[in-house]
Amino acid sequence: MKPFQGKVALVTGASRGIGRGIVEVLAEAGADVVFNYRRHSDEAQQVAEAVARAGQQALVIQADIADRAAVEGMVKAAVDRFGHIDILVSNTGDQYCCPFIEADWERSLRSFQVSQLGVFHICQLGARQMVRQVQAGRPGGKIVIISSVHQEIPFRDFASYNMSKAAINALARTMAAELAAYRINVNVINPGWIDTPGERETFGDEAIDTGGKHVPWGRLGTPREIGKVVAFLCSDDADYITGSTLTVDGGFTLKAAMNIENLGVE
Repeated sequence: MKPFQGKVALVTGASRGIGRGIVEVLAEAGADVVFNYRRHSDEAQQVAEAVARAGQQALVIQADIADRAAVEGMVKAAVDRFGHIDILVSNTGDQYCCPFIEADWERSLRSFQVSQLGVFHICQLGARQMVRQVQAGRPGGKIVIISSVHQEIPFRDFASYNMSKAAINALARTMAAELAAYRINVNVINPGWIDTPGERETFGDEAIDTGGKHVPWGRLGTPREIGKVVAFLCSDDADYITGSTLTVDGGFTLKAAMNIENLGVE
């Protein structure tokens, strides 16, 4: 039997990239999946078809995660269709690249609204639903927030994104403390450099194709590798893990330690 058979997962931002990898892995493990997209409707339909090929049901919703009313509608639609939500994966982010002193405020605000406030919306509304389910006699749920190594490495030109990622990691620990009584696990994944369409749009194909040389593991990560870690954190094997942050980066954050001789340290 598939480990997530009979369970329902809600994943945000899943028309492509890391979100798509997460949806595919969860569906292959037996979960029915609700996911949203804002753009890329054709790609969202491809993800839904992948879920169907895995023998599971998909509910695809066009919604802007920064719009709280739209998020409320998404959670309601998931419950109306499937009756419950067992797994929640907050995956959306808006990566704005610009020097801090030159950053446009409206563009920065959009980054905050998606990468920080959108995470608050889906996690709060999803957690409320899970608590209601626990109170009705259903087992607690699993919440995973996809953050980034940006939360600990202050990459230049990404002020709003770095700030948002640090904030959602703090949010996750707060949630974990408050939701433990309901046996709702809350954990974070900090991906490193992952080969996604969004990264290719930001940095260009050449940088992505050669970027693996700069990662200690020798290559960039894949969306499905993040999906597999999500599946572990949502499994029974991870029942005693909550409030934790798991870095999945091929050693990217270890680069300074591995190259200490280049820092003038003896």
